[in-house]
Amino acid sequence: IAAMAINSDVEDWGGMGSTDSGERARLLQSPSVDSVPYIETERRGGGVSSIGAVFIVVNAALGAGLLNFPAAFSMAGGITAGVMLQMFMLIFIISGLVILGYCSQVSNESTYQEVVRATCGKVTGILCEVAIAIYTFGTCIAFFIVIGDQLDRCKYIIEAANHDGSGSHPWYMDRKFTISVTAVLVILPLSIPKEIGFQKYASAISVVGTWYVTIVVIIKYIWPDKNNISTSWTAVFNAMPTICFGFQCHVSCVPVFNSMTRKEIKPWGLVVTLSMIICLFVYTGTGVCGFLTFGSSVQQDVLMSYPPNDIAVAFARAFIVVCVVTSYPILHFCGRAVIEGLWLRFQGEQVEVCVRREQRRRIFQTLVWFIVTLVLALFIPDIGRVISLIGGLAACFIFVFPGLCLMQAKLSETDNRSTSWHGMVIFGVVMVTLGAFIFGLTTSNSIYQDVKT
Repeated sequence: IAAMAINSDVEDWGGMGSTDSGERARLLQSPSVDSVPYIETERRGGGVSSIGAVFIVVNAALGAGLLNFPAAFSMAGGITAGVMLQMFMLIFIISGLVILGYCSQVSNESTYQEVVRATCGKVTGILCEVAIAIYTFGTCIAFFIVIGDQLDRCKYIIEAANHDGSGSHPWYMDRKFTISVTAVLVILPLSIPKEIGFQKYASAISVVGTWYVTIVVIIKYIWPDKNNISTSWTAVFNAMPTICFGFQCHVSCVPVFNSMTRKEIKPWGLVVTLSMIICLFVYTGTGVCGFLTFGSSVQQDVLMSYPPNDIAVAFARAFIVVCVVTSYPILHFCGRAVIEGLWLRFQGEQVEVCVRREQRRRIFQTLVWFIVTLVLALFIPDIGRVISLIGGLAACFIFVFPGLCLMQAKLSETDNRSTSWHGMVIFGVVMVTLGAFIFGLTTSNSIYQDVKT
């Protein structure tokens, strides 16, 4: 989802001569694969290799959702239900990625929303862009909450170091204060620039960080300080938002497909299959061992379940904070780009006017986005609340939009409607139906739980 770049050079428009405001908006604000970390370097050599593509896709999928998997396994009713649900959904997750590569090839478009717009029409394209904006907005809120969770544990370390058992904490260790200071001093300056090329090494840190968290959770289960295993059974569908949120990399993977040396469906299928298997092992390892360690008492952020003075877990918290701090600007960049594109498309201004006002709009959009996400994060108690809501949108990116694209791509074929053609159309219908069901169920359940509490 890091593949968003704003082209603000008026000279790039010299030979276009287009008077259509939608086209101007698309050109001015359209995502560019050149801004994806690692892709720019690899393309100088003729394209991204299959191994390089695997690394980029894994990096796009792994993230803060990892922390919520043990709680998701608990909500699913235990290990068997959690793993089986993952395996079932993985079939459609991989299929969705392959379908997007196919539709990108057919439509000759290089980003997720452009593929949806070209394949399914203007209205569906706009809905897709709005969904991306809401999803990235919610994810940014989740990132702030994760920062608060990890920094909140630091006050216990300070208390232990000072040998103060009073239970009182310094004012500067208040959760709301630490989130706000980190946000204003670190995240906001990283979010204002119009390019994200400076973030090219942040993705490597994120991958290392998520792997380290998984290793710590597994080791802590094998050599626990204490074990508190219990069981619970709730609706298995409660785990779906976390799984969708964790495996959702579809929006950022269309540019990856178009950057490959061999832009073909077969090698792309192998790339996404291997990538999702790697993610499956990471998420399953964290989910299983985290659940076995704490049982149904595991918290929404698994690192919050460990003692605050555990050194290995403290390093894991530090890794997560760094990952989130560097990931927020990228997600914000994506959401801001989509909002800017929608604004320009409906305004219909001249390109030169759009370019002159770009900096003013960018700063205003960044400040509004930043302030609203920060305020909401200060009053939302845990990451599970956010994931349960935006996980439904992730299901749309995984199931609904790829299913619609497959249906439209196949229905546009006027000849050779064989058995495989009908099978593809039916599979598209199944994906849309399943995605709509997951979206409706998880979103309504999330809203119900929020109102209930």
